[in-house]
Amino acid sequence: MTELTLVIGNKNYSSWSLRPWLAMKQAGLKFSEVKIPIDIPERYAEIRRYSPSGKVPVLIHGDLKVWESLAICEYIAERFAKDLWPVDLAEKAIARAICAEMHAGFQNLRENMPMDCRNRYPGEGMTAATEAEIDRIITIWRECRQKFGKGGDMLFGNFTIADAMFAPVVLRFVTYDVKIHSEARDYAEAILALPALQEWVAEAYRETESILYYTA
Repeated sequence: MTELTLVIGNKNYSSWSLRPWLAMKQAGLKFSEVKIPIDIPERYAEIRRYSPSGKVPVLIHGDLKVWESLAICEYIAERFAKDLWPVDLAEKAIARAICAEMHAGFQNLRENMPMDCRNRYPGEGMTAATEAEIDRIITIWRECRQKFGKGGDMLFGNFTIADAMFAPVVLRFVTYDVKIHSEARDYAEAILALPALQEWVAEAYRETESILYYTA
């Protein structure tokens, strides 16, 4: 099999890089990483070597380049790990719907609570608009856990792409000390307990790059 390579940004800041990285780790895939630091002057030129969009992440598989997080996850699921989606068609449809909602929405959360694994900013960024988006996320988690999650600790029981899409939100809730309760808290703790996520966070702590504000 042709080797897989995932081009990513800084692990401390790049939520979009985390999503396919976590899905690939959870699927047990072996892959190489190319990390392009966010604070180097030649960053955009370096990314353009790999990505037609000028953004990370990018998956390279032979001659194929897939340059968008959800598309990478879809490709991995179809090519290597079909269990990254629920088996039941109705559940799969819901999983895809909430992935698309996460992908396209929650702009206030992104802007006001950017991912920063190493630091803690309790209470910062909690505008009314951000709080409303957090409430929506908590509702998604609660409903998925209640309807589909009985077989395990994840949104649909076992780990799926939906969990990869929401993992950066869990890290944001830690950074900004967002108070959550009951099923949402249990779910967040299950995500934080994943060895792959712990590996990502540990590597984020070892990075030396630091910026004041980064939205991704």
